[in-house]
Amino acid sequence: MSNALAAIVADPVLFGLMAGLLGLAVGSFLNVVIHRLPLMMERDWASQCAELRGEAPATETPLSLATPRSRCPHCGHEIGALENIPLLSYLILRGKCGCCGATISLRYPLVEALTALLFGFAAWKFGGGAAAVGAMLFVAAAIALTFIDFDKQLLPDDITLPLLWLGLLFNSFGVYTDLRSAVLGAVAGYLALWSVYWAFKLVTGKEGMGYGDFKLLAAIGAWCGWQMLPLTILASSLVGALVGVVLIVLARHGRNVPIPFGPYLAAAGLIALFWGQSLNRAYLHLL
Repeated sequence: MSNALAAIVADPVLFGLMAGLLGLAVGSFLNVVIHRLPLMMERDWASQCAELRGEAPATETPLSLATPRSRCPHCGHEIGALENIPLLSYLILRGKCGCCGATISLRYPLVEALTALLFGFAAWKFGGGAAAVGAMLFVAAAIALTFIDFDKQLLPDDITLPLLWLGLLFNSFGVYTDLRSAVLGAVAGYLALWSVYWAFKLVTGKEGMGYGDFKLLAAIGAWCGWQMLPLTILASSLVGALVGVVLIVLARHGRNVPIPFGPYLAAAGLIALFWGQSLNRAYLHLL
């Protein structure tokens, strides 16, 4: 490590600022993931269905996270490098397409700012080491899953499963908890919501949640250990219930309209990762 880099890592404020700048760039990429990954999944499902029917798959423009370049959804204007600077371009363009003047969704700068804020906090919280790197990876996955679930009610395996394995990998070195707690956390996290799913289905005949929720809680257990699962489930359930009641009261959602649970699990997972140990100690002290 060079002297300059060592000095940055050693200074919590400076390291946090540098991590925040990295978060802006990562947030810009997460906007692409949030928009394109569900489309890529839908294309793949359609192709598989066509193959099962013995039909040729539809011919479409190739789509990946890297290509084609981002375009305005209204006029097709290709977004140039100077129009794609995180946060700054949105402010300079005043939230409008530079070609047709169509409004740019506030979602884009929000994701970039949120990622930058949480990256900076992770760097300040954990300092320069594996724990900070892991926390940033967890943050990126949690943000992508949150917004995809809000949009499509999907928690893609392409994110949840690597997140689970990364948690076990980091904890094989004891970064956040010991490996035994991480493995038990992954198993218990999956089985906890799996049990709730089947109990609810047997009683009501309806599906109360998706399998992606099981995998996300398993991933949180792999990162934080089984000891953090009660806190995670309680926090996510309370927030989800409060938001659901507010939406119903404000008539934005009918009682039968499903509300995604993934965003609340992701938020609770971040709480467990950043403050779980302190919250558990405070809870046990009160008892």
